[in-house]
Amino acid sequence: MASRSLLPLLLGTLGALCYHKAYGISVKTDNQHVTAKEFQEAMLSCKYSAGKGIIPRVEWKKLSSRDVSFVYYKGDLVGDLKGRAEMIDSSIRIRNVTRKDSARYRCEVSAPTERGQNLAETIITLTVLVASAAPSCEVPSSAMSGTVVQLSCKENEGSPASEYKWYRNGVALLENTGTGSAKIGNISYTMNKKTGTLLFNTVSKKDTGEYYCEASNGIGLPQKCSVKRMQVDDLNISGIIAAVVVVALVMALCGLGVFYAQKKGYFSKESSSQKKSSDYKYTPSEKGGMEGKGTPWSLFHPLSPTSP
Repeated sequence: MASRSLLPLLLGTLGALCYHKAYGISVKTDNQHVTAKEFQEAMLSCKYSAGKGIIPRVEWKKLSSRDVSFVYYKGDLVGDLKGRAEMIDSSIRIRNVTRKDSARYRCEVSAPTERGQNLAETIITLTVLVASAAPSCEVPSSAMSGTVVQLSCKENEGSPASEYKWYRNGVALLENTGTGSAKIGNISYTMNKKTGTLLFNTVSKKDTGEYYCEASNGIGLPQKCSVKRMQVDDLNISGIIAAVVVVALVMALCGLGVFYAQKKGYFSKESSSQKKSSDYKYTPSEKGGMEGKGTPWSLFHPLSPTSP
């Protein structure tokens, strides 16, 4: 009795296995991590196998950090790849790749079955290699000895990211990212090839020279910025003291001049024009006009009628 009850279950399991084998879809790729230099071509491989009698549907999508967009849809290439890519079976060959093509791409193969939609997929990462561009360098033209001075170098075009190297008078400086300082002769500094900074904690006159930076990421030739000179001068103590003394003397002379002027009363005297204008006083005349003492009203109003 037990054997008879297990027979339908075994037959059902066998039937299910045969069903998935007949209608199953599998997808694979020859290379999940594709790299290509900019303006060359890249091959995104996608291969599938499907059950007998199944006509699957193939779609490609680009998975960027912002959104998901179709690359191959309803039998046509669309979007940025239209006109510069071609389908080879279910794979895509991209001609003239650019840095904007760097992304993850998903190949999706689907087919309807009696149990619903059957879907299989694979993801390929495309990295477009871009050579370093000429970096931008910041080098102070002058500095005082004993101060902190930082030189910076940066470029944002290269992929992968560039590494940096500094030169002084045409000689490459050694990298040092630790807490100590690298020393070549009498030059003491800290240099980081990842960030492109060259730091002098206490710059000295012997650090004077011509500096430039070089950026490289292994793609193409290294690129460098223009040469810039940094002049380091010692602090002129005697000159500073002399300048302070001169400023103090000038301020003292100005103070004495103001004191002398106040003592002589130059700031309290009225100007002659102000004194002259204050001598005139106007009072109403008996006839309703205005007259100034010692000055006839007609002098101020030459068109006004005079009394008979």
